[in-house]
Amino acid sequence: MPEDDILERESVPPSAANPLPATVASANLSRTAADPALNEDLALALLKRADLPAEVLEQLAKNANALKSRKVKIALVSHPHTPRHVSVPLARQFYTFDLMKVTLSSRVPADVKVAVDNVLISRLKTVTLGERLTLARRASGRVAAALLLDVDIGDGKTAVAETVPRETRVMQTALENPRLTEALVIKSVLGPAASVALVHAVARHAKWSRRREIRAALLRTRHLPLARALEFSCEIPAPLLQDVLASSHLPAPVKAQLLRQSQGAPR
Repeated sequence: MPEDDILERESVPPSAANPLPATVASANLSRTAADPALNEDLALALLKRADLPAEVLEQLAKNANALKSRKVKIALVSHPHTPRHVSVPLARQFYTFDLMKVTLSSRVPADVKVAVDNVLISRLKTVTLGERLTLARRASGRVAAALLLDVDIGDGKTAVAETVPRETRVMQTALENPRLTEALVIKSVLGPAASVALVHAVARHAKWSRRREIRAALLRTRHLPLARALEFSCEIPAPLLQDVLASSHLPAPVKAQLLRQSQGAPR
């Protein structure tokens, strides 16, 4: 079916003099989506319609000829009405940066973005350093947060001294990701997988180390250096500091010193 027919017959609202019932329009769209001769250009033209019903999108997902196109697959997964049981399995076939493109699309429903993010996060151990750096810089906040924790010590043959700088570089890049949120940073530093390097990096970061909630979270970790702990605790009221330190993993002598400082007692 020519592209002009799709756009004219299906995109333009029927006139009052010649109304087209919704069931008829849907049937026509379903036939178009199922047409074995549907090529990439026509499929993409169809997927530009934001009002496509779910059943039409399911029909298109069964069209083997149309799905030979990478662009069609991405557009299908990115459509706001594509059912989750269609979009998520299809997304598992995508390359790394195609997954990132889907999660950054404003058209994709939030629950599908989370599912696709999880697919991408599950692959982080297998992607190259260059891909990790790009993801750390440009991907969603959830992926950036995963890269804060994704420390790979190699296959046993690579020296740790060579691996740590590589992963620190990825982590530092992820901390600059504009989609990374305060809540995600807090969750990362308080998680069981948080490394010494991550806690130190957040504690020194020009943006994140100034946030009161993040300072409180860092004071709950076991890896915060004493100098930073003393600095951060100065800006927290004594009653709140007591609550923070009650659940802190800092060494007992350090917690005692912070409490003495907050109460103005000599150290």
